[in-house]
Amino acid sequence: MRKEIEQLNKIFDSRIRIGIMSALMVNESMNFNELKALVDATDGNLATHLKTLEDNTFIKVEKGFIGRKTNTTYAITKAGEKAFRSHLDALEKIIKNLG
Repeated sequence: MRKEIEQLNKIFDSRIRIGIMSALMVNESMNFNELKALVDATDGNLATHLKTLEDNTFIKVEKGFIGRKTNTTYAITKAGEKAFRSHLDALEKIIKNLG
């Protein structure tokens, strides 16, 4: 089990980051307000978590406009998808070994 625990990615220790990554695994992209409502976070808290994921190249950010209003969308990267799947696989192995 120690090997599996070492395979967990510390970036995904946060419930908000797990929520963001889970949402982006099943949606092509989501905007800031959609993610904010989904993970129930404040603007500043969500922005901090998104920045961490972006800095680790797990998500990509696209800024645009809808009319005159800014619209920032987020999508998972290939590296992000691989890292998150590895994290989930390690969790699954830990759970199976406990049963």
